[in-house]
Amino acid sequence: MSHQMNRRRFTSLAAAAALSVALPTSLAGPALAGPEFPSPEGRTSTASLMTYDSMIAELARLERTSRYGLDVFTLAEAGTAHSTSEQGRDLYVATIGSGPENVWLQGRIHGNEPYGGESLMALLKELSSNGSATYRTLREKYTFHVIPMYNPDGSELNIRHTVLQDGSEERIDLNRDWMDGKFVAAESEAFYEYWTRVDPAFGIDIHHQGLKREHGTDDAVTLSLGISLAPGGPTLPTLADGAYDVLTRQMQVHVYDELSRYGYVNIDRYQVSGSYEIDIHGGVTSAMMLGLNHNGLNPEGHSNPMVFFETSGNSSDGSLGQKARGRSIQQNVRALEALLTGMATGAVQQEDPERWEEIPHAPTTAYLTDSGIVPKP
Repeated sequence: MSHQMNRRRFTSLAAAAALSVALPTSLAGPALAGPEFPSPEGRTSTASLMTYDSMIAELARLERTSRYGLDVFTLAEAGTAHSTSEQGRDLYVATIGSGPENVWLQGRIHGNEPYGGESLMALLKELSSNGSATYRTLREKYTFHVIPMYNPDGSELNIRHTVLQDGSEERIDLNRDWMDGKFVAAESEAFYEYWTRVDPAFGIDIHHQGLKREHGTDDAVTLSLGISLAPGGPTLPTLADGAYDVLTRQMQVHVYDELSRYGYVNIDRYQVSGSYEIDIHGGVTSAMMLGLNHNGLNPEGHSNPMVFFETSGNSSDGSLGQKARGRSIQQNVRALEALLTGMATGAVQQEDPERWEEIPHAPTTAYLTDSGIVPKP
């Protein structure tokens, strides 16, 4: 699919670029871990976080100054049947690259998890201006579809959810809304339709989690690597003749190896309740791997592998740690660079998927599914 869409230009927003937040340089040298990365002391200034308006202004600035054809548009301009958030905010996408394979990158599906969006904005800056061989290869290999703020309403309210505007004021977790019988929120309908148009080759979702300690060492975890359908679990080995069960593990093994050399990053595997692996079909990344056909929009059953990153701390419980902001964003940018470059060069596909077990984690005792806890055989 061509990413060039009929859209209005953003020149009227150029003057608003002063609202944009400062983004860390992804190429800076490694820093030492500090006591406030992440912070258990409940100190987080939300004034420093990217807002909906500052995101729009920064996207406009990046598009205006891009050397390599960054294209910014709303889903209304793309012509999806649903195109705004529950509260009526435009939903933004940025595309860049001329490659034959589409890549889906999304952040801030939960409004109190801000650094996914800020990490993707930092990556967009590099993709739109960096002339290095690495970034040239990425632009030639792929066309990137970047969603910095999937949930603008929750972001403005500093809450995890979106809030339905049907009079119920019900809070909806957008990351549990891609499933038969759901699609309650407007954002879910809008981005699902756009996904069916893109048919990505693979994708990455960036989240936050609570403060966490590494199993066996009790060291603070700064980044967890996740796969929403558990490798070797009830579902993933049955998809694509087992290809996703292999590739998603290779993707995260590659990220683990590349980031482990940075002293300020401490990585483990994403688990819940101490020792459970998630196998949730209603998650957006899971629905993509399952090839969900909602409202007949995906009759060919397109599916694609997806992984996610989880930065420790969130903005609503004050656990981000003000001094940790740059490093929290930087670890995501480095993870994105490592995974995208590894996929483009074929290095990821050469990884041993069995080394997924080497990434620190508690011994798995059960799977958390949509219908409850399933003990591991």
